[in-house]
Amino acid sequence: MTNQSAAPYVDFATFLSRFFPGQKVQKITITAGFTCPTRDGSMGKGGCTYCNNKSFSPNYAAKLRPITEQIDKGISFFRKKYPEMKYLAYFQSYTNTYGEVADCIAKYEEALAHPDVVGLIIGTRPDCMPEPLLEYLSELAKRTFLLIEYGVESTWDKTLERIQRGHTWQESVDTIQRTHEAGILVGAHIILGLPGESREEMIAHAERLSRLPITTLKIHQLQIIRGTIMAGEYLRSPSDFHLFTEEEYIELCVDFVHHLRSGIVLERFVSQSPQELLLAPRWGWKNYEFTAKIRRALMPSPNER
Repeated sequence: MTNQSAAPYVDFATFLSRFFPGQKVQKITITAGFTCPTRDGSMGKGGCTYCNNKSFSPNYAAKLRPITEQIDKGISFFRKKYPEMKYLAYFQSYTNTYGEVADCIAKYEEALAHPDVVGLIIGTRPDCMPEPLLEYLSELAKRTFLLIEYGVESTWDKTLERIQRGHTWQESVDTIQRTHEAGILVGAHIILGLPGESREEMIAHAERLSRLPITTLKIHQLQIIRGTIMAGEYLRSPSDFHLFTEEEYIELCVDFVHHLRSGIVLERFVSQSPQELLLAPRWGWKNYEFTAKIRRALMPSPNER
């Protein structure tokens, strides 16, 4: 954590301001038509047990349209209020480095060719970063803002196996390290509350992630989404899951951050899937309310400043 009383951690907006001083920058979500190795049969079928991409893809990216069209539609949400805003094309849904290298590159370059796009964020898996693509991305990072966001999800192999993730913790460690060594900013994503993990094991995620050269971290609570394998597991055996109350989750996040390396950019603490897809937990607080409460809980007392 920082020593600034107004900033108990570095948030994503502050992080972006370092690269784009005086400029408003917003992410635009792109659905680029990729799939995942746990969906196409190379590692399995059905995907990770918790995953339903409809739970986090906005409507303008829900149907596959040309990348430039998706960017234009995304920008239209902000243009009237922020006409000078610039954008990061965020390749979010599924595994956005899983395909022919030339096809991946073409999609990234199409996004970057948009006059209002100033960089890329690419979401992917740690087992889907081939060396030829990493070499291209290493060169790309020299000419534009680039953040590769890896879905780590858990640092425990027993959990990764249970949720059908299809990769190990060591693969996350190795890929994050070589991405960092290639001169690329690295982000990670972790889920708190996956079945079978104790509170101590969840806190250990923070300590294990802290040993890696990650710049950003997204955290969110486990959500049981309708239509997923995990939803069936939950309905058959709800006692296998501990779904946090709002207060419990805030306490967990505060403890988690206290065990996290200082300086890691915390992009998110919580995610809220559409109510029509969400089976549990059904919380009453909004994302910004959680963030405000966690921020206050992390603030040092007057005697500690």
